[in-house]
Amino acid sequence: MNLEVTLKSLKSRKIFITTLVIISSIIIFFLLSPLILIFLLVDYNLISTSILGVGRLADEARRAFILTFETASLSTLILLFTGIPLAYILAKFNFKGKTVLESIIDMPFLLPHTVAGIFVLVTYGSRGPIGSILSNIGLIIEDTFWGIVFAMAFVSAPILINSIRDGFKSIDPTLEYVARSLGASHARVFITISLPLAWRNIITGALLSWARAISEVGAILIVAYYPKTINVLVIEWFNTYGLAYALALTVPLLFVSIGLFILIRIVAGLRL
Repeated sequence: MNLEVTLKSLKSRKIFITTLVIISSIIIFFLLSPLILIFLLVDYNLISTSILGVGRLADEARRAFILTFETASLSTLILLFTGIPLAYILAKFNFKGKTVLESIIDMPFLLPHTVAGIFVLVTYGSRGPIGSILSNIGLIIEDTFWGIVFAMAFVSAPILINSIRDGFKSIDPTLEYVARSLGASHARVFITISLPLAWRNIITGALLSWARAISEVGAILIVAYYPKTINVLVIEWFNTYGLAYALALTVPLLFVSIGLFILIRIVAGLRL
């Protein structure tokens, strides 16, 4: 009797797992097919001449890549400097309006990318209430390097803040209480205990924020079409020269994205 029950259980388990695998394979196929086809269809000679070659197009592509990485890196550094304290406050303190504040922070998740760009332009553009003040000190965002940074930071801020907040939340508060009872100041506890224990979330949040900034295009199109980031250039080359030239820029971005997310997985799996 027990053997019969065991065999039925094993058969039921096999059917269940097989069903899960079949259903899961649908989404895997859906996600993997475009990736495989892009690598099969792309003209690798065109990639070489478009990025490593000489001439106007190659120079334009290299400038776009460099600009994209520079602005994404700067926006991530700015978010780290301002977002780590905010993430700590959200993780460690309860206060009136906290839920509203967290909802505001998450707002860029819900906005269409072009709408996010309109938000940034209306507020920080030279004709906006804050932008008019910034323009007086020479900080103009319309079609400038800083406009790209602003757009990237706006759309990627929730990723960084939420990731680091979760890291601070995961810290055993007893460790911080013991340090405080031994006479350590709040600042010292934050620097010597909280930050080191949350390092994995900080790095992961920074990498995800950087990746999100690299991938942004809609908000940048509204705020700063010029100078051109690589995503804007992909759209322009597609409209001007066709699919083959757009693919020549897309594949290097795919390599960057794949490498970045492998790095994120490695960091997430590290143990102290």
